[in-house]
Formats: sequence, C-alpha cells, structure tokens
Amino acid sequence: MTSSTSWLDEDLTFSNDAKTNKKTPFYEPIVNSFESGNKPHVSYHYNPDVSNYHYGVRHPMKPFRLMLTDHLVIAYKLYEKMDLYTPRRATREELLEFHSEDYVKFLETVTPDNVNKYSQVLKKFNIGDDCPIFDGMYDYCSLYAGGSIDASRKLINGMSDIAINWSGGLHHAKKYEPSGFCYVNDIVLGILNLLRTHPRVLYIDIDLHHGDGVQEAFYLTDRVMTVSFHKYNGEFFPGTGNYDETGVGKGKHFSLNVPLQDGIDDESYINLFKSVIEPVITTFKPTAIIQQCGADSLGCDRLGCFNLNIKAHGECVNFVRSFGLPMMVVGGGGYTPRNVNLFLDLIIHFIQI
Repeated sequence: MTSSTSWLDEDLTFSNDAKTNKKTPFYEPIVNSFESGNKPHVSYHYNPDVSNYHYGVRHPMKPFRLMLTDHLVIAYKLYEKMDLYTPRRATREELLEFHSEDYVKFLETVTPDNVNKYSQVLKKFNIGDDCPIFDGMYDYCSLYAGGSIDASRKLINGMSDIAINWSGGLHHAKKYEPSGFCYVNDIVLGILNLLRTHPRVLYIDIDLHHGDGVQEAFYLTDRVMTVSFHKYNGEFFPGTGNYDETGVGKGKHFSLNVPLQDGIDDESYINLFKSVIEPVITTFKPTAIIQQCGADSLGCDRLGCFNLNIKAHGECVNFVRSFGLPMMVVGGGGYTPRNVNLFLDLIIHFIQI
C-alpha cells in the first residue's frame, strides 16, 4: 500500500506564490534547440570591469583570473561559437531580492578609508581575513551578480540554452553576511529569477567546498533541489554538508549532500557523480539547472586536496548537459589561475559537442 503523500508531490512542487504569478510573462517560452537535435545556443556573460578589483596582496581570491579566462576565449576563438553579452551591474533592488537591507547598505557605504567608523558592526557582518573590506567592493559584487541575473534572463526568454557567467558562483554568501570570500550570492539571485517562470530548479555544486549559502537559502522549499559534492570532515570550511542535512518542512529531502574525503580520483568521482545526478534529474524533473563549477576541487589547487583532472570535471558538465535542459554554468572557487582558465576552455568544449 502506497502513501497518499509522496515527498515529491507535483501539486506542491508546481504551486506558485503571489510574486511568481505576478511576474510570469504572458507567453509560452521558446522551445530550446536541444529538443530539435541542434547544438545548444550558448551565451557567455562577462563584464571586463569585474577583473579590476583586488581582495589584498596575500588573499587567495584573485579576480584578475577572470581576465585571463576571457583572453583564452579570444585566443581560442570560442567567441565564434557563443553569443557574447556584457551584463549591466545588478541594481540595489535586485540585491535586496535575497540580501537584507542593512547588509546591502553596509556593502554600499563601507570603504577602507571609513572602515573605522564601522568597527562596532564588522563582527556582525563577518568581516575579517576571509572577507576583507577592499576598494570597490560593492561595485565588484554588483558586477558579478549582474552577470548571473543576466544569464538567467537569457534562459527565461529562450535566447540561450546554456548561459555561462564565469565571474559568478560565489556560493557561500548568506542573507545577512559574507562568508568564504563571497559577499553577494549571485547563484541565489539567479535561481530566484528563474523561479518566476520555472516550477522547479536543480542546483548542482562541484566546488571543493560545500555550497552552504545556496542550501541555506532554499532549505525550506520543494521548488529548488540542491546537490553538493564537496570535502567534508566536520572541520573543513564551511563545516557543513554532511549527508544528514536534507532540508526542513516542505524542503525535506530536497537538499542532497555528498561528503568526500581527500584524494578522490577521476574515475571514482565521475562514477559517483553520474550515479547520483541521473536519478535526481529523472525523479525531481527540474525545468532548469544551475551548475557551480568551482575549480578548487581540481588537483594541485592552492587550497585543494582532491586528485581530480580537468577532464573529470568536464565530463560532469557534459553529463548534465546531455539531459537537454536549460542550464546556467557559473564559476566559483579556484586559486591556481592555470586550473581556472583551462577549466573554462574545457567546459565550453564539452558544451559545444
């Protein structure tokens, strides 16, 4: 005898809130080119200004890596196979779709010159070595967040089947504070935008670190399923992501974590990834997918501890692509510039197959 209520109840999954109903446009989405057997329309979203910012001399996060990535796109003439967009900055109102007003106001006003005036609230907003105050911090956040919002728009209106924002993927940022080099959670903003027209969105994270900010944002809903493959031992940053974190309330069983130990190799990772993702997609039936591709899980990364090759991660992206669903690809961690840039080249190669 089967239960009358399944954990995957389509009536619950398809229910829209008032805001979604209000924002849903009165037209049918354009049929994506996957279904017609053609190569997907790929868009590349990059604002060159995003690479001009600097966390600090000794900080491992180096936005200039994005400029190197863009140079590879030009050098390999990958721009001939993609639609290129220079996204605008995210507006304050767009950031407030997820982040709290006092936190956004803090990001807008604090600078290295006036930081002493905010000494009483620095701890409140988790400012420290990982998340320092640097020149142009708010502008930097609005640039990379604008890229993910723009990419989600192109998926919604059918102009792209796969949209890439390599400056995005900052998955640790919380509603009220920064975390792990991440100040604004562009992934959450992109998902919220997609939910205006998509009933279910799947988020897949293959960064070395647990995608805690995205999981936390959607921990109570059944419209977003989060799947994260990451290192976990209870102490490694951010200290979350064990297998028993599965969601709460309507979101119960819609968070899936795959904790891993040091040294996992290509074959084991690929087999594990496919054995998890295939049943997730066929059961959850998402209408759009966002994949975070942090390159810090590659071998020889400055902060990494896995033994993965670029081809293994490329195969994971290609496997998700093979399901033919609208897909947004974002960057994330990666602290050895060589890995980050070759990784993008490989991802675009697999997407274009």
